[in-house]
Amino acid sequence: MTDKTFDPNTLITATREAFAPVLKAQQEGFKALERLARLQYAFAGDLMETGLARVNATLIATTATELLNKQSELTSQFADKLRARSQEFAAFTSEIQAKLTQLGSEIAAKAVPARKAA
Repeated sequence: MTDKTFDPNTLITATREAFAPVLKAQQEGFKALERLARLQYAFAGDLMETGLARVNATLIATTATELLNKQSELTSQFADKLRARSQEFAAFTSEIQAKLTQLGSEIAAKAVPARKAA
């Protein structure tokens, strides 16, 4: 009977290799959350700017026609900003889906050899 001595370095290395895909997925998840928060913050800024511009237009306008013209102009500008933000959100979603697919493939690729070895 052969007795092998316990080697903690081997155990630590094996654990690192086993959890590397999970760590990478976690890091990518945090990056995605940060980017999502930044996109939402930018959208909230656009919303606040539009609200302030509408209040300012209401206070400055001297006639109802002038007010309606300014409000329609502000609505048009906000719609353009909103369209741009929605495109950013759509691009973000596509990137996340691609990254998740890539991470899933990497995890599966590492799992198959490990299962065959066992």
